[in-house]
Amino acid sequence: MTDAEDRTDVGEEPPERIRPWQREETSEKRPLPFWQELALLLGIALALAIVIKALFMQAFYIPSGSMNDTLVYNDRILVQKVSYWGSGTPQRGDIVVFDDPGGWLDESAAPAPSNIIAKTLEVFGLYPTGGHLVKRVIGVGGDEVACCDPSGHVTVNGKALHENSYLAPGAKPSLIRFDEKVPKGYLWVMGDNRAESADSRVHLGDPGGGFVPEKDVVGKVFAVVWPLGHFKFIPRPSTFDSVPDPGATHQHAGAHQ
Repeated sequence: MTDAEDRTDVGEEPPERIRPWQREETSEKRPLPFWQELALLLGIALALAIVIKALFMQAFYIPSGSMNDTLVYNDRILVQKVSYWGSGTPQRGDIVVFDDPGGWLDESAAPAPSNIIAKTLEVFGLYPTGGHLVKRVIGVGGDEVACCDPSGHVTVNGKALHENSYLAPGAKPSLIRFDEKVPKGYLWVMGDNRAESADSRVHLGDPGGGFVPEKDVVGKVFAVVWPLGHFKFIPRPSTFDSVPDPGATHQHAGAHQ
């Protein structure tokens, strides 16, 4: 038997079939260049940021003192949108960010982005421009909001609000008197720094009557995240828990007639 025959007898493969993994190694794709990997990662991060901003959460900053001392000038806040998904609507006591209903802000109150990063974020809707306001919801559709009762309190459906937990120190509930019925689908909003807040009370004579459409609400403020010394979660004040619904108020009033 020849040497060639001896090698065949022990089951050796033809040369082209020996160690096929070598061919796999040579056919593997080369990794992307660094700049392409970086561009891909940035694209993914941007897409995630857009989805998060559109559906879940958005960051804003406080441009004035109208919400002192709950939110102060230049605080960075997070606004969540989950609470208002589906049939969810703003509740009394919520602090909300909303689009300008029309004429509440002048152009100087909606500053344009000042650097290339902010301008790029604006293109993708990640820089909050265009005019937004932040206020506390006092009344929702169907509520009767008024000020003031004999003790000087704001009332909702006849129930006095005890607002010391969030009003600016020494602030009166309102220096402007009002008695309004909130239309369905609208909100009555007020700043926590009542003397410095151009809110629903100030816009009573406007075409919208000072009411904010629910559809203009971006979301609910749930935390202050910057500066770190101001970090806190924003709870819903307990005084709103005892406010009766409008129908309950009418039934209660009828029981005493």
